Amino acid sequence: MNAVKEQTVTLNSDINEISKVEGLVSEIFDRYRINQELYGNVLIALTEAANNAIMHGNRYDAEKKVTINYNFSEPELKIRVSDEGKGFDFDNLPDPTEPEFIDKPCGRGVFLIKSLADEVDFDKEGSTVCFSFKC
Repeated sequence: MNAVKEQTVTLNSDINEISKVEGLVSEIFDRYRINQELYGNVLIALTEAANNAIMHGNRYDAEKKVTINYNFSEPELKIRVSDEGKGFDFDNLPDPTEPEFIDKPCGRGVFLIKSLADEVDFDKEGSTVCFSFKC
């Protein structure tokens, strides 16, 4: 399938909006007939990115939105998640696999995204994460 126009989905900064991510991933996989073996990786990465944007980026501020842009151009699915927060220092995150962080309930989102996606980049001081999957 050739390149398609970038699609956009907007979420409110409410943790209940995370439930929309699974439907979005299913829609993307059905529409572009992407290999189902990647479904779990895409779902987890996008869920973590959206969750981080709502919680850490927008700090649950009802006035702020999370924007998800995606584009499939065979053989690659590109996803961009942006929030309206101040960003963060994405180059200096603690390693959640280190013993002192193993028992902490938070701090694994970026690690998971980097582990699951083929490419991950941050821009706008960390308020936008772009990641892609080779399909």
